[in-house]
Amino acid sequence: MRRKQALAAVGVCLLVASMPASLFAHHAFSAEFDAESPVKFVDATVTKVEWINPHTWIHVEVKGVEWAIEAGTPNVLFRRGVNKESLKPGALIVVDGYRAKDGSHRANGRSLTLSNGQTLFVGSSGTGAPSDGRDPTDRK
Repeated sequence: MRRKQALAAVGVCLLVASMPASLFAHHAFSAEFDAESPVKFVDATVTKVEWINPHTWIHVEVKGVEWAIEAGTPNVLFRRGVNKESLKPGALIVVDGYRAKDGSHRANGRSLTLSNGQTLFVGSSGTGAPSDGRDPTDRK
């Protein structure tokens, strides 16, 4: 019995060791996004929302171009008032954030303004989060 448990443990360790490190890694904002390259998309149309950890991804179409907006975790967004009803495909929103350093059509979201005028913070600290003391509407 112990031999089977030991072999199972070794098998699990080998399986985990063979997986790409990117599955477990988390990145800093500055590793992928440029705080000196703000973007603002007016009339962005939500095409898809991926409520997955470690980041929610909000896909929007802006002038015929598909953008992927990285946001906080689903749990954090839910606590901030963002939910599946507020971000349905077809919804028009304003996205305020920071462009990816690699020039791709990705951005780190800072805030969203919904069609009812409500502005919701969707980012993480260092990019205008309430906890860092910066006003998310101040573009400086």
